[in-house]
Amino acid sequence: MSGPLRERDGVRELLAAGTERARAGSGGAVLLQGATGTGRTSVLEDAVRDAAGRGLRVLRVRCSPEDTGVPFAAVLQLLGPVPDFTDLAPDPDDRGSAARLWRLLYAYAAQGPLLLAVDDVHLADAPSRRWLREAVRRIDRLPVLLVAGERNQYDIDPGRAGLAQSLPPSLVRTHTIAPLGDTAAAELVRAAYPAAGPDWTAECVRAGAGSPLLLHALLDDLGGTRTDGPAPDGPPPLPDTCAALYPGSYPAAVAWWLDCAGGATAEVARCLAALEEAWPQETPVPTQARGTRDTRDTRETRHRRTGGDAADPVGPDVARALAEAAGADPARVAGWLTAMTRIGILRPDPAGRPRFAHRLLRDAVLSGWPTARREAAHRVAAEALLRRGERVEAVAAHLLRAPGVGLPWALRVLRDAATVAVHDARPGDAARYLRRALDEPLSDDRRQQLLTELGSLEYASADGAVAIARLAEAQHLRATPRDRVRAAVALGTALVGRGEVTTALEVLRRTEGSLDGHPGLTRTVQTATVLLSDADLATRQETYRRLSESGRHAPELVGTASRALLVRYEATAGLLSAGEAMTRVRALLAEPSDPLAEPFLLGTAAAVAEWADELDEAERLVDRGLAGQHPALLHPMEHALLNTRADIAAARGDVARLIAVRGDGAAIAARAHSGPSNRDAHVLMALVHTGRSEEAGRLAEAFDLSRAPESWELNRFLYARGVQRLAAGDPAGALHDFLECGRRQTAREVLSPVVTPWRSAVAQCRLALGGGQEALALATEELRLARVWNTPRTVGRALRVLGTATGGRRGLHLAEEAVDTLRDAPADAGMELVEALLAHGRQLLAAGERGRARERLREAADLAERKGGLRLLALAEKALREGGSRAPTTVRTGSGALTASERRIVELAAAGRTNTEIAGLLHLARRTVETHLTSAYRKLGIRGRAELPAALERPRSPAST
Repeated sequence: MSGPLRERDGVRELLAAGTERARAGSGGAVLLQGATGTGRTSVLEDAVRDAAGRGLRVLRVRCSPEDTGVPFAAVLQLLGPVPDFTDLAPDPDDRGSAARLWRLLYAYAAQGPLLLAVDDVHLADAPSRRWLREAVRRIDRLPVLLVAGERNQYDIDPGRAGLAQSLPPSLVRTHTIAPLGDTAAAELVRAAYPAAGPDWTAECVRAGAGSPLLLHALLDDLGGTRTDGPAPDGPPPLPDTCAALYPGSYPAAVAWWLDCAGGATAEVARCLAALEEAWPQETPVPTQARGTRDTRDTRETRHRRTGGDAADPVGPDVARALAEAAGADPARVAGWLTAMTRIGILRPDPAGRPRFAHRLLRDAVLSGWPTARREAAHRVAAEALLRRGERVEAVAAHLLRAPGVGLPWALRVLRDAATVAVHDARPGDAARYLRRALDEPLSDDRRQQLLTELGSLEYASADGAVAIARLAEAQHLRATPRDRVRAAVALGTALVGRGEVTTALEVLRRTEGSLDGHPGLTRTVQTATVLLSDADLATRQETYRRLSESGRHAPELVGTASRALLVRYEATAGLLSAGEAMTRVRALLAEPSDPLAEPFLLGTAAAVAEWADELDEAERLVDRGLAGQHPALLHPMEHALLNTRADIAAARGDVARLIAVRGDGAAIAARAHSGPSNRDAHVLMALVHTGRSEEAGRLAEAFDLSRAPESWELNRFLYARGVQRLAAGDPAGALHDFLECGRRQTAREVLSPVVTPWRSAVAQCRLALGGGQEALALATEELRLARVWNTPRTVGRALRVLGTATGGRRGLHLAEEAVDTLRDAPADAGMELVEALLAHGRQLLAAGERGRARERLREAADLAERKGGLRLLALAEKALREGGSRAPTTVRTGSGALTASERRIVELAAAGRTNTEIAGLLHLARRTVETHLTSAYRKLGIRGRAELPAALERPRSPAST
């Protein structure tokens, strides 16, 4: 593809001036230097056309490496093809041949002004170069302009001296043709594709890398130049590989560029392209963020804009690794990297690594390079980086693209890299490292450990079928008893997650049978069996029956973790109080336990502590349990501990924290087939509490509960969906969900309202639908069971609903008792206290005690607002209006809505104070600071602390009255 010259006005003026001097009888020489592909030939052709138009006779030659063995081959082609001198031939004496050629040149000059155009003079044979160099010394007295084009590019193998190197600067005008600037390149792209957008244009410019040759070739491949009609309106998408380019002009141009640079340079370039594949992928920057660039910008400007000074050596560590991989001189490699960065072939990334300007350029450089050579480069780079102490993931990234090394360091690096990725919550990357580690020579026990970790990570990456296959393979390899238990627990967890509960329990039973002489490990497997049996109703009942009998008749055979599970079972079955449960759990925590069994103990104890409203203790147990988890092993207690963490946040009314972990719609859709989780249930109720009814409705409908597998988490979600439907004004739909939740929980022998208070919820629905007697019976039973567990939260909730169902003076008394009970709760009663205040206020209104009612309802409104409970706030305000009270005096949003306490706290937070520092300064609990900040964020319409300064600067909204 050819087109108009851009950014070449300076050289055109220089050549035009030389042409005029030749016409006037005063000759001279112009040397056009530039890197491959920068357009030297195009400039020379333009000079030929201009000279011919001005009346100069043009003699021209294009030098070729094939003629270097023939003396004076270039000069013969330059001067020889003229009818008057067809007998011209050199003799063996260079001096004699040179003299004859000089006489010929003088004869041409005598006939009129002359232009000698020599393209690719660097490829000319040595005698011709000497003759041309001597010509520069003589033609100043002749009407002759000599214009030579010479490649001037830094290569790994140094080239021979340039044509003008031994000449005085006064005899030759040297002009370096710079790479094409971004603005000029963009004009070329838009000339081919007028409708191209800025981002697509910028991509083409990057792929052109400042080379008109490469850019024209790319546009040819994309169809930007057509002979059968105008260019298409819209540009085609730029492919990821050169294989998608047709007819392949671009990769052919890159291949020619490499060929011109020589074998050593081509090897370094290909090694760099291969190594770049192992580096983190760059995030493209939109054109609007990059801004525009003037045509006068230089490569130095571009380099400084991307994070460095183009004059400095680029990436010394990369240069050394690259030199080792290519077997080249490190100093020359460093120089080549710097030179290629200056002309735009390479661009430094934010980490300072030199990369090819575009993925297509990198792919073209790699085209045709043997896979074995590419893999060898990665292995050498890995060894080089390891010796210099680079990060393990940087070393491992190259090992991923090399075959098995067979040396201990490779396995160590891959495992360490997997550990780093796991701690950074990147299970997919960790799995890639371990899959590669399997290519190294491994003993059976080491392979078993790797397969167990790899299967666990693949399961975390939502690759369940492959994960189960890995874990099953680990089960059949020779390993220590402890490693066999780890593999069995991981495989059992994965199988249960896929709904294969019976198979999971069979795996655990087989493992238990192979542990003769290891009673501690046997008890750990028994505990895992009990926990995983929760996923199957019939198996659960039988498992807990056997565990209860063992606990009564042979307690020495039951481990501490299994006894903790018995406490949990009895708590949910309504057989013991919170105080008794915590006494037993704390005693179990004080006993020594096997490290493999400790996660089961901590997770179970944390759940019981949360139910008992010992929230701080529960949080400490959760933190201990999660800290003790092997980061790369699948374990059922990790999920349980995360669920308990969500339970704690819900108990504290921390709705902002719950909503923050809900994930986006794509994440919810991806797991919709596996059924909702406990955390989904909490998020749904948090959305309801915060008045986000539309979002709550979408989440409630995101799961097909008829196809969800049986689980306690499904029951939690049924309860949450009932809450959503009741809030949406659908008591009949809510009643269905609450009753189904109750049926399922009762079948699991979960009778206590500590987990899902479905009886109270059903009673509320019955009251809304007119079924007072049934509501009263359910609320009475709920209170009986709540008093067994006997925590303020469960008892206060049951009292509230029973008070509403009872009505009259007794109902009023029960509602007041509910408020008093929740006020005295050792933990923040949160939304439960709001609901109790609201219920009591309504009953006081019904009893004609408007003053006390307004007091309760205002307290409910204030607490609901502080907790972010917009739905309850709206209900409290509605009740206040019905009771004859004016609207609340607070503004709901904006800085004017902040209470005095909230404003003090947010001002300190905006000034950079941490929550702990604010708590100390204001003599508040840290949790109180967090609650006020959450409320302030909601009122200000922001997401976090970073937005506070700007939000506080906005004008305050006037307070309503």
